[in-house]
Amino acid sequence: MCNGANLAYTRKAYDAVGGFLEINHIASGDDMLLMKKIQSKYPDKVYYLKDPAAIVHTVPAENIKGFLNQRIRWASKISHYKHPATFMTLALVYLVNAFLLLLFTECFFYGHWRWLLLLIAFKTISEYFFVSKVAGFFQQQSLMKYFPLCQPFHILYTVIAGSFGSFGKYEWKNRKVK
Repeated sequence: MCNGANLAYTRKAYDAVGGFLEINHIASGDDMLLMKKIQSKYPDKVYYLKDPAAIVHTVPAENIKGFLNQRIRWASKISHYKHPATFMTLALVYLVNAFLLLLFTECFFYGHWRWLLLLIAFKTISEYFFVSKVAGFFQQQSLMKYFPLCQPFHILYTVIAGSFGSFGKYEWKNRKVK
């Protein structure tokens, strides 16, 4: 993953992939899509600089509306990814969360709460190990105690952002997009 705050590339690589051609019409995500173009041309030359000194701090969204608009904007780029693994990963995350949300709804009619709780526990434990490593790198390990409590919100916002990212509109830089 990358964004304009934390990426660097050479002029040679930029020119070799045609720069922002073919992606400059997209309202958001040109930074990530450019890096995917460079990664496609130079698969063994794109790296993540995992060094605390290279961390770029940005301001978080001011409120829930801003947070959701940001996530919807990020999700709106999925159809532009030409890298199959990226597309499949994002689609799988969306589908798993959509399934859990549907199962939650289904439980009101037919029960099966045990299955829902078991699947959410499996999801939480699976993700915990990955997120815990990331939190450790960013020296935010103390926040991991809230991770299980955030799962219902994560499921809900992933489905909302994924759905609106594909079919809806969002607000970015004080303008409506899509």
